[in-house]
Amino acid sequence: MIRLMGRVPLLNEVKSLASLTLGTARDLAPIVGVVAVFQFLILRQPLDDVGEKLIGLLFVMAGLAIFIRGLELALFPIGESLADAFANKGSLFWLLLFAFSLGFGTTVAEPALIAVSREAARVMSDIGAVGASTAEQLRYADALRYTVAAAVGSSLVIGVMRILLGWPIHYLIIGGYVLVVIMTAFAPAEIIGIAYDSGGVTTSTVTVPLTTALGVGLASVIKGRNPMIDGFGLVAFASLLPIVFVLGFGIVGAVQ
Repeated sequence: MIRLMGRVPLLNEVKSLASLTLGTARDLAPIVGVVAVFQFLILRQPLDDVGEKLIGLLFVMAGLAIFIRGLELALFPIGESLADAFANKGSLFWLLLFAFSLGFGTTVAEPALIAVSREAARVMSDIGAVGASTAEQLRYADALRYTVAAAVGSSLVIGVMRILLGWPIHYLIIGGYVLVVIMTAFAPAEIIGIAYDSGGVTTSTVTVPLTTALGVGLASVIKGRNPMIDGFGLVAFASLLPIVFVLGFGIVGAVQ
């Protein structure tokens, strides 16, 4: 009986993973279909290494299924439980410090941002805006990465304040993008594309799950807040504020 009880959760996880894998296969089917149509009907070119590509596709489906299940089992519950604990603690300072630290830490660890910041440093070096040495490029890449991380941390602080005080999200988003348009007019041309891309790479595999869990968790435990209406929206700030910070980073660098 004990052995059977131990196997039941494992069997349930296997069934859950199998269901998620089928779901990811269904989600990937349109992408595969588009590629196949253009490959065979438009370009009319044979596909090399079909076996390897099929194996890779299977790895993608399995990886996505495992990743989604991991979010459900670990990151979402952790984020919501921490939000619940800090909200019940009743200390605004510690809650805001936690929000900033969460945004900063997850963004610094974001693989997409690391790759983009290094590529940006290389391109800036090619045009002469950054020194050609590896050390100078790494310094620029790190400065850019920590600027974006500080922006995401600040965005979560604003997002948490919005949830606590009930600020309308559309006013903040509209005001933020008006500021982006104004700053774009004064920023160096070479930093504008990097700034806009920085807003996109922050909303990736590490940052989004914990950010969403924080918002939903807070809205769930604060009286008068709706998780659906008030809990979501933190990711929008995490995409917007890095653009502002990186544009400011470029303006300050140009002045110096």
